Amino acid sequence: MSSHASALPRYVRTLRRTIFFTLVTVTAFAALAMITSAFLQNGITPQEIVLLVLYTLLILWISTSFWTATLGFWCLLRGGDKRSISRLPPSLPPTPDQEPALTALVMPIYNEDPVRVFAGLRAIYQSLRETGRADAFELFILSDTRDPDIWMQEEVNWYRMCRDFNAHGKIFYRNREKNIARKSGNIEDFCRRWGGRYRYMIVLDADSLMAGETLTRMVDLMEAHPRVALIQSPPLPVNHKSLFARILQFASSLYSNVFIAGINFWQLSESNYWGHNAIIRIEPFVQHCGLPKLPGREPFGGEILSHDFVEATLLREAGWEVWLASDLKGSYEELPPTLIDYAKRDRRWCQGNLQHLRMVFARGFSGLSRLYFLMGIMSYLSSPLWFLFLVLTGFEAYVQSQTMPVYFFGDNIFPVWPESYAVEMTTVLLVTLAMLFLPKLWSFLLLLTRPRMLKSYGGVIRAALSVFLESVFSMLTAPILMLYQSKFVVAILLRRSVGWPPQNRGDHRLSLKEATLAHGGQTLTGLGAGWLSYEYVPDFFLWLVPVLAGLVLSIPISILSSSTKVGLLARKLGFFLTPEEYRAPRVVELLHENLAKAEQSDAQVKGELNVADPGTYSLHLALLPDRPIKKRQRHQLRAWVYQLVEDGPETLSAAEKRALISDPETLTRLHTLAWSWKKDSDSPQPS
Repeated sequence: MSSHASALPRYVRTLRRTIFFTLVTVTAFAALAMITSAFLQNGITPQEIVLLVLYTLLILWISTSFWTATLGFWCLLRGGDKRSISRLPPSLPPTPDQEPALTALVMPIYNEDPVRVFAGLRAIYQSLRETGRADAFELFILSDTRDPDIWMQEEVNWYRMCRDFNAHGKIFYRNREKNIARKSGNIEDFCRRWGGRYRYMIVLDADSLMAGETLTRMVDLMEAHPRVALIQSPPLPVNHKSLFARILQFASSLYSNVFIAGINFWQLSESNYWGHNAIIRIEPFVQHCGLPKLPGREPFGGEILSHDFVEATLLREAGWEVWLASDLKGSYEELPPTLIDYAKRDRRWCQGNLQHLRMVFARGFSGLSRLYFLMGIMSYLSSPLWFLFLVLTGFEAYVQSQTMPVYFFGDNIFPVWPESYAVEMTTVLLVTLAMLFLPKLWSFLLLLTRPRMLKSYGGVIRAALSVFLESVFSMLTAPILMLYQSKFVVAILLRRSVGWPPQNRGDHRLSLKEATLAHGGQTLTGLGAGWLSYEYVPDFFLWLVPVLAGLVLSIPISILSSSTKVGLLARKLGFFLTPEEYRAPRVVELLHENLAKAEQSDAQVKGELNVADPGTYSLHLALLPDRPIKKRQRHQLRAWVYQLVEDGPETLSAAEKRALISDPETLTRLHTLAWSWKKDSDSPQPS
């Protein structure tokens, strides 16, 4: 542990957290007190007790989000937070003769599209070279890819990148034989084998994109603050064209600033790690962040899936600082292009976050660390809680319509509660809605104070309409995601593990069949709930319309929002515009240029990627480690070769193909056979 003093006084953290948690608690308590007073009019029932427990959990969650955004808005309105890591005075002044730190850029990949991966890596490396400090960085592609075709494509793309940039010895590639512990195991393998050479590593995802200036700035911040073990940059989503992705890109671009500034306000030097686009001091990471294998089987036991929260916790508990660089720009990522892909990604994250239930009760963690785990769990548990709250509220409305004067009647928009409690219940409802939607207003008001930035969002009118349309879209998709996440939580509680499959990152329009299979159950749920509420509690039906509308329309919403044509039309009209679309940053421009070049040479590249090509074969053979093969395995490999020759490659599984090209002797046999077939097919055929 570094002996240098922190640049952040301890009392600042205490004061800010006292303010934040007081505001959250008082707000939640006031709303709870009002709804409790209404329930107590004729004595509280067991069902109302359950409703109060659910409402307490939900209002605490809503209040936490609201005050995070509100305090962030207050900080940004005053010109930014003077206590952010980038504005703190250096803990250690730089020395002129100090040797520059060597930093590793590490990108773990798993069955990803090699074209997109290497187009992004090229853009990052090109941007880094433009800073003049590329010599202080080395790049590692850490492949866990199982697909044999993608594996060989990765190798060819790596070699070409080294050749094009004359970067042999600066850009490295390796493919692990066994995918142990998934991404965290991949990073651990890197640290164990090569980490001692580097002071820092910057962890990237397959879709990460970071400007060279951002990378060098992160290194400079680490150098200036020796007590800091990790700095997380806030990545903005870019580069997709579907309507769904563009709406989410707009929302993230406009709204995230107030939330990120608010997170920094109360977390400060005890922040969290999001798993990518972050710089890590390797020595404390290796010393403290070895992850245990949890007892029991998946989904709650086994390997820790969401490793990032745990690693940040271990660093904080060891006395190191972890920061979110709230004002650091030039960090990007990509979103899933469709609602279904978004839900699939949520399914993986849901399992990882719920697994943290074990961490909440583990020994040796501070209250703040346990709170972070609970917040991660609540981000998914809130969906089934909302679902239960809606079901019980509807049932309570039905029971009371049979036993008491109806609260919903006539043309009243708001429920007519008993006279002495009408004000309280209406206030609770309005406060809840306000806390959900005011952060959007804070972001828009902040945008109005920045005329130059406002132009990049399409101007006042288009930006305002975009906020309105995004709010409508969020309202329609919220119940869809609520049912998805509720289903995920139930499946995980029933111990159904999903594993960690690769993501679908490319734009593609959903077919009617895909959308119907994915959303058919939600549509039927919406129709069934609508019929029940209209038939038995008709006055309650109006209150369910926003929820029911999203479910009933889930199929057309999913198909329409997956369309790139509609997304590009919205962009042409100036809706959901972001600064990155209005004027692309240099690193995004480089990505687009690399993707365009890759498309032009796509046919040639695909034609070369097979064991018949001498260059591809030689490269793959040179990269294979020397692994001893047992006699029994050798017989099996020969049997698969005969099967391939007689029945064709489609009869072999991906694992069997991978085994064939993992053995140098078998690979040479395949290359010889493929080369002879190629020569025969090129020779003139007899007439």
